[in-house]
Amino acid sequence: MTVISRRALLGGLLAPAALAAPARAQAEAGEILLHGAPRPLAGDAVTHDWPYFLGPTHDAVSTETRLSRTLPPPLLWELAKGSGYASPAIVGDRLVFMHRIGGHEIVDCLHPETGARQWTFRYPSAYEDRYGYNNGPRSSPVIDPARGLVYTMGAEAVLHCLALASGAVVWRRDLRRDYGVRQDFFGVSATPLIEGDLLIVNAGAPDGGCVIAFDAAGGREVWRAGTWGPSYASPVPGVVHGARRVFVFAGGESSPPSGGLLSINPANGAVDFEFPFRSRTYESVNASCPVVFDDRVFVSASYRTGGALVAVQPDFTHEVVWTTREFALHYNTAIHRDGHLYGFDGRNMGDSSLACVDAASGQVVWRAAPTWTETFEIGGRRGQQILGTARGSLLAADGQFLCLGELGHLLWMDLTPRGYREISRAWLFAARESWALPVLSRGLLYVVQNARDLIRGTPPRLLCYDLRA
Repeated sequence: MTVISRRALLGGLLAPAALAAPARAQAEAGEILLHGAPRPLAGDAVTHDWPYFLGPTHDAVSTETRLSRTLPPPLLWELAKGSGYASPAIVGDRLVFMHRIGGHEIVDCLHPETGARQWTFRYPSAYEDRYGYNNGPRSSPVIDPARGLVYTMGAEAVLHCLALASGAVVWRRDLRRDYGVRQDFFGVSATPLIEGDLLIVNAGAPDGGCVIAFDAAGGREVWRAGTWGPSYASPVPGVVHGARRVFVFAGGESSPPSGGLLSINPANGAVDFEFPFRSRTYESVNASCPVVFDDRVFVSASYRTGGALVAVQPDFTHEVVWTTREFALHYNTAIHRDGHLYGFDGRNMGDSSLACVDAASGQVVWRAAPTWTETFEIGGRRGQQILGTARGSLLAADGQFLCLGELGHLLWMDLTPRGYREISRAWLFAARESWALPVLSRGLLYVVQNARDLIRGTPPRLLCYDLRA
């Protein structure tokens, strides 16, 4: 039996060829495979749509109930996808997903239960990642159910508003042409935010307009705010002291490095305050979304930065409650529950850990690096590997937490200030770059595989699983 060290795979030192699966027929990009029908929902199950990035409440917290703890759950259908890091958005019988095949960015509308394609919209894209990551879209679609519209942002800052029923273009804005938006380190990545009659974009226009609000129905600019560059964190809404605000964690490619938290009044674009918070490392990202609770906002960044909690005062100035270097989230967004923050600290796979932080003091209550031994077979040879969650993502649901590990593991976890307890675990696929938060809607779980499975050889896929109890 071949034993591969944890450092080899988690540190990215093992070449994919070393785990090459036997040659097999691969699904063509865009092909949909149906595996089964979902179980009926329990009569008392609470369910919801998933129209926005991070879910209906913009915080990776789901109110769905009656979810199965048995893993792996039944696979219902799969889409052989192109490149990209987006997750789907779902309203009713429409699931919208964005990826890239060849020289085009693709917007697919599928049926959430069967994967049946309802329409496809495509347009040219020539984006190339300067660091060698894939060249697909990073931003996830968002759906406006009241207007029957869906919005997508491509890696080259092309913003589309499409009719949800047909995929017809309602309006389009090219932010490179109209505002001089640049590629930044990893392309345009922040997902737009629907706020009332506005579509709010973390654009990072170089001549002002860090944040731009468009009329959601027609695409006309309504206001712009801030002077920092773009980041990879999506704007989130919140209610502080009884008033609606939008919080944007900005800051990307700039010299000297600049960025931080903006509090914006969506009614007029007025900036309440700017809180500078960004790594001094030039090639770094602000990618973890702000977390709003109890008139306070938590932000976090990797690259020797850490986390900070800011209290919004009644006059909408701000006060720093605490900062810490011990809770530095790279791209996952922390979840607040019962006075504690939970998330994956660490810049790299090999130095990441799951941590619980006291939201009142910023002190780390506990830290753990969940690991286990996997046994697998490649070409008739058996091997073992010590693996773990690495830089995972958390989704709170049904009183506990779902975790997607960076290498394709799905776990149910019980997280409390006393520690973490694994409830169940399955290895869905042996693929790197599993960075998109799973999507949960009507008891079905949607997981994105962004790279080729190093053991089975399956291509990147959007997978729909039945999590109904």
